[in-house]
Amino acid sequence: MKILFFTGKGGVGKSTLAAAAAWQLSQRHRVLIVSLDPAHNLGDIFGVEIRGRRRRFTAGLYLDEVDLKKMARAYLERETQVLSDTYKYLSTLNLDRYFSVLKYSPGIEEYALLTSIEQTIRKEEGFDYLIFDTPPTGLTLRFLALPQVTVTWIDRLAAIRRQILEKRYTIQKIRRPLREGETRQEIRLKFSEDEDEIMMRLKSLHDNYRRLTGILQGGDCGVVLVFNPDLLSRRESERLIEGLDDLRLPLRLLIQNKVTAENEQIAAAVANSLRRTAGNHMPLRYVALNDALWAGAGKLYDIPEDLEADLEF
Repeated sequence: MKILFFTGKGGVGKSTLAAAAAWQLSQRHRVLIVSLDPAHNLGDIFGVEIRGRRRRFTAGLYLDEVDLKKMARAYLERETQVLSDTYKYLSTLNLDRYFSVLKYSPGIEEYALLTSIEQTIRKEEGFDYLIFDTPPTGLTLRFLALPQVTVTWIDRLAAIRRQILEKRYTIQKIRRPLREGETRQEIRLKFSEDEDEIMMRLKSLHDNYRRLTGILQGGDCGVVLVFNPDLLSRRESERLIEGLDDLRLPLRLLIQNKVTAENEQIAAAVANSLRRTAGNHMPLRYVALNDALWAGAGKLYDIPEDLEADLEF
């Protein structure tokens, strides 16, 4: 299964182009497109109601939207339950009353999105292409970085936990009088990390996020960057390209959207700048601003430009 993330600055048209790519690929492949953007508009683009439940659009194309608030609450409840089960004394606390504050904590949205992506990748093996329409650039980079960041933290937490276990299993010291030249010794029981619930939880998380990192960095995954012919879009796109390079996530395609005869010159300048940042080998596709489509005279997902050729890898 091939996995594609469509990303870019807010308002550049990435949802429309993600939908167009899904439509084109679905003519010969089985495709699922999932909106991760809180401002869902897949239903508007395809002219159907989705409302948090999967919708079959054609024989080869399925549409879905992630309810971020619902996912964030489910994530909090699951992790709080794990915490309560591990540390039994927390059961005396009413943790529910903290949810109204915890849902605004930094990282909750990112982990909720990451959980949704991981579950979708793991469960949806019957599709040839899995396309994610992502939130604007900043949030996208944060949740794509989370697996690697989390593995680093888990490694550190596991090391601390091992130190705790080693101290816990120091059971006694020799109390007899020491002979001349002897030093006091400690007797330790051998222990297995597999017997410790916390260590087992850390190992499970570590394996899960390492596996997800491998998928995101692998040959079956790619990021499609959508941008417009303007300065702000160019600068944010450059930051995204640099971030993807730092994370070793594969950029597959650059798409410059809303190109017109009037902005051709700046479009060429923006495209050249981004290709220098991404590498001259990076495929680049221009998509014209179609006045008829934007006026509602056609299907938004049915564009004349061929995106399929650049996305089959």
